Amino acid sequence: MASAMPQLAQNQPGFSRWGLLLLVITQILQALFFRLTSYPNAPILSGDMSTQDPTERFELLQGTLDLLVLRTLIFGSQHGQGIARAIEQSWQQELLVEHGALYPALQRLEERGWISAKWGVSSCNRRARFYSLTAAGRKQLAKETTEWNRLTAAIERILASEEV
Repeated sequence: MASAMPQLAQNQPGFSRWGLLLLVITQILQALFFRLTSYPNAPILSGDMSTQDPTERFELLQGTLDLLVLRTLIFGSQHGQGIARAIEQSWQQELLVEHGALYPALQRLEERGWISAKWGVSSCNRRARFYSLTAAGRKQLAKETTEWNRLTAAIERILASEEV
């Protein structure tokens, strides 16, 4: 794999080491989370990740967005806009959560029983659906967090052994 990465970097002009790492992580996450968070005919990708340079955009995998939503709801119920804002603020505005990706993810998580939804009134005095983490969602969050930690540790070992 170490010999393939420099080749990949040469074929991808403008990719920094971190950009390349994100590309590799994205490909690994696709394989890891696709089985957990997709429907048979669903697209693999569900969101966009943006960095400070607007020309450099990375796609956020469906399973990764699901994991971030579950993690956000551990702090209490939120409406969709609040979830998106919380994720973006915790990532210091480097991660953009597209509404076209968020709401299908919320529906998917609700269908799986990992979150529940109730109608309520937002702080702007508007009607909104508020989402909460269920007991099954807490278990799924623990499982996916463990898998994420194993994956990132494996990637760190690969990168640490690579000659720069």
